[in-house]
Amino acid sequence: RHNSSRSKENIKIMSTKTFRGQLADTQIKKIRLGTIQGLIGYKIVKFQLIEATPGVGSTESVVQVYTVDPGTASASINFDDPQILAVGFWNTNASTAQFTETVIFDSVKFNQDIFIAHKDVTGSAETINFYLELEQVKLSLDEATVATLKDMRGNYTNQDP
Repeated sequence: RHNSSRSKENIKIMSTKTFRGQLADTQIKKIRLGTIQGLIGYKIVKFQLIEATPGVGSTESVVQVYTVDPGTASASINFDDPQILAVGFWNTNASTAQFTETVIFDSVKFNQDIFIAHKDVTGSAETINFYLELEQVKLSLDEATVATLKDMRGNYTNQDP
């Protein structure tokens, strides 16, 4: 049989966690992911947006996912900010029935809580829905330590620690 304990040690258990919800203009939501030992890690595999009332109005929304609480939701996007994990932009025009969605996310692993923030650029205070899919992975002690230190420093780049 091939059920030796040695072969099972090298397998990282993976599953998917999903989060969905609504964000009002300027709202920030905390998504609780942290564990005591930090041995469970996550990475974003899907991030989608859709307005709360499609076809009713025109809106331009920026939704950003951070490793720390940004304090205030902003429409400014700065990819030099190491605390940004993902950015989504939703633009819709009710009179032409057209919409665009642009989503960009990093494949970095993290093991602490994350924050999702929404800002309506047009000032119309529209609400937006989000769907966030995370791949859950078991981290080695070394990976967990690095991810936790990056979180403490707010430094999530793809460069080596």
